[in-house]
Amino acid sequence: MKIKNRTATALASSALATVLVVGLGGFGLTSASASGTLKKGQTFYLIPKDTLNPYETLEDGGIAMALKSLGDKAIVSSGTADTAAAQIPSIQAAIQHHAAGIVIAGNDPSALCPSLAQARKAGLVIVSSDSDVTCPNHLFINQANTQQIGTSEVDLLAKEIGSSGQVAILSAAATATNQNSWIKYMKQQLKKYPKMKLVSTVYGNDDPATSLTVLQGLLSAYPNLRGIISPTTVGISTAAQYLDTHKSLLKHLTLTGLGLPSQMKKYVLDGTVKSFELWNPINLGQLAGYAVANLASGTIKIKAGQKFSAPALGKTYTILPAAAGTGPSVLLGPPFVFNKSNVAKFKF
Repeated sequence: MKIKNRTATALASSALATVLVVGLGGFGLTSASASGTLKKGQTFYLIPKDTLNPYETLEDGGIAMALKSLGDKAIVSSGTADTAAAQIPSIQAAIQHHAAGIVIAGNDPSALCPSLAQARKAGLVIVSSDSDVTCPNHLFINQANTQQIGTSEVDLLAKEIGSSGQVAILSAAATATNQNSWIKYMKQQLKKYPKMKLVSTVYGNDDPATSLTVLQGLLSAYPNLRGIISPTTVGISTAAQYLDTHKSLLKHLTLTGLGLPSQMKKYVLDGTVKSFELWNPINLGQLAGYAVANLASGTIKIKAGQKFSAPALGKTYTILPAAAGTGPSVLLGPPFVFNKSNVAKFKF
């Protein structure tokens, strides 16, 4: 298995990202001031879904920036496939190198738990970010309210297609916790639109080639498809690129989902996509960085009501109690809708 390792502080996007965090949160970094004294010189392993996903790179850059501002070090380590098997060697590497903690975007809700349990036993603190795991004794950094993400995407599509017609979902990996949680709420929200029918959910594994293949299969199987929701930045950008070169499909087909403004701007401005949603992945990463540093320093515990500051975001965050499907968590904020009126303002 091919594993890529690099210090996250060397990410080319990190320095640029500091300047580009606009509109969805604070910008610039300040010295840390959490509740209590934070340790310095700690090392943390960042384990994204894979090392090739642009979204994951931005999030890891945000984590690295926060940790660097606290005097800590971040190492990005993962495979190039969205599988639990590709992430397990990185967990073992974090244990072997006596890291202070791990920030992981889970490719599987439960398959990573035995390895993460070994890490906890070795004294590492565990934070999941973006995509949760079902393992005990960890803190989840949630990009937005899970239910709100799922329902808002359905509402956005319903508005654009007149609440009528066949719709489909182009997801990432079939085991991705965040995707499946959002899809659950999408299905619930679709009940409010009886004339909209979900005909298929397909999985592109956050790989452009696979996403394109399943998209083409979807369009072939359902020629009267009215809408596609792709709650993954790789899926929606792949679908938008295809529709941009097959504009006749736009006469009856609408695409929305979760995307990066930097990838989707062209397609919004030329009319291929009307609107899509996301949050700032850099800000999400910064929040995860502050959280894991505070946990490793002992200034907070994984307990509802505990508070810590995120200087770069200009806020103090509170750990929320466990809810259905997740343990204690911290919420970044609501999703943001991008359209032709605002997409050019954002650079991430």
